[in-house]
Amino acid sequence: MELKALIFDVDGTLAETEEVHRQAFNETFAAQGLDWHWSKEDYRTLLRTTGGKERMAKHRETVGSGPSDADIAALHQAKTQRYVEIIASGQVGLLPGVAALIDRAKASGLRLAIATTTTRANVDALIAATFRRPAGDIFEVIAAGDEVAQKKPAPDVYLLALQGLGLPPEACLAFEDSRAGLASAKAAGLRVVLTPSEYTRGDDFTAADWLIPYLTRAATKAIPELP
Repeated sequence: MELKALIFDVDGTLAETEEVHRQAFNETFAAQGLDWHWSKEDYRTLLRTTGGKERMAKHRETVGSGPSDADIAALHQAKTQRYVEIIASGQVGLLPGVAALIDRAKASGLRLAIATTTTRANVDALIAATFRRPAGDIFEVIAAGDEVAQKKPAPDVYLLALQGLGLPPEACLAFEDSRAGLASAKAAGLRVVLTPSEYTRGDDFTAADWLIPYLTRAATKAIPELP
């Protein structure tokens, strides 16, 4: 089937944002007087659990104590606000090849969508800071983690993106950086282009259809359907 749309993950795929997420978590914990501090190794392990609230609950389970579910929800809201502030300051740029690929895709008539476990607020902040345009001006469909019952590796968010596009999975390519994202896209019936990120390099991505280091034109030549 002819390729008609590209569906992108966000964190680690469009930009290396996970360190900003970790910074925002730690600053929020400190501001709220919570004696949690996630090291890079802590966060690498926690990223196996998708969703910020879910990661905090997982950490609470690991250490044996911590805030209630209601307090975790409030912490996550504060963390999102801090993340948006950091992103808006311009500290994070797009990964190599991302902007050019999106430009080429638009010029060739391909439709664009996002399927992410992060919140819509985080998506809007990153796209505004990097593309200098509203997210909706670039991506026709934005399916976010706070809009589905189950986050990655469940297929829900990709199925929501496909529903918004009105396309079958065979007409789309998914772009991911993690095992959970890869499993999610595959469960939705999509072919997957995998570009490992800082926190996922070295993971097993044998299920990916293409494994490339970046989305540069030179690297994506391996994918004949891409412009």
